[in-house]
Amino acid sequence: MSAMHVAPAARRSYTLTVAAATLALVGTAFLESPAPAVSAGKPRGHDVSSHQGKVDWRRARANGASFVYVKATEGTSYRNPHFSQQYDGSRAAGLLRGAYHFARADTSSGRAQAAYFVRNGGQWRRDGVTLPPAVDLESAYGKPCHGLSRARMRGWIRSFGTEVLRRTGRHPTIYTSARWWKRCTGGSREFAANHPLWLADWGTKAGPLPGGWRYRTIWQYANKGRLPGDQNLFNGSMAQLRSYARG
Repeated sequence: MSAMHVAPAARRSYTLTVAAATLALVGTAFLESPAPAVSAGKPRGHDVSSHQGKVDWRRARANGASFVYVKATEGTSYRNPHFSQQYDGSRAAGLLRGAYHFARADTSSGRAQAAYFVRNGGQWRRDGVTLPPAVDLESAYGKPCHGLSRARMRGWIRSFGTEVLRRTGRHPTIYTSARWWKRCTGGSREFAANHPLWLADWGTKAGPLPGGWRYRTIWQYANKGRLPGDQNLFNGSMAQLRSYARG
């Protein structure tokens, strides 16, 4: 969620990306005007962090929100202070909701950050309303690739995903852009088979997919719009969105 949210003090909260290899879905997009033409019938969603503060979830639902991803954690020391109001409040208003972690591969291992994330909001349950955990992979604090080589970045992602799977039973959804993925992982095709893609690509039409992904499960098409935070579209029907939640 490129330069998306501002966390306490000097922390910036960025949000995040996903296409399920098991869901043959398409994309999403946005501007301050209506969402792209391809959005007809596709569930609208958004993602929020501490930057949005206390969210009026009834209003978000009335404005068309069907789902939301809420920033839970960053690194191994930051937790969104508004997480409970955002995560529990969105569910109380009838939205499907999930949690995401902002990766800080420059500060600690993928395994350590996955464990911190799951302990602090990144849990998942097969209840049909909890979206799979997600990890936000983008530039961090002026470090495009977190200061890691492509091989080390791939290793970090692998470590994070393995630990999330071990603790929750789900592979994390990956939020990223095609540009970042190519630059920082070398266009790795390793993760596409098991990790849904949350594609960050602001515009009226989604661009190329990164790595070996054949589908985008979620498309973040704008950083502002009718819903609080970034604007997203799920690439399928409401029934498929619920299937994505159930796993």
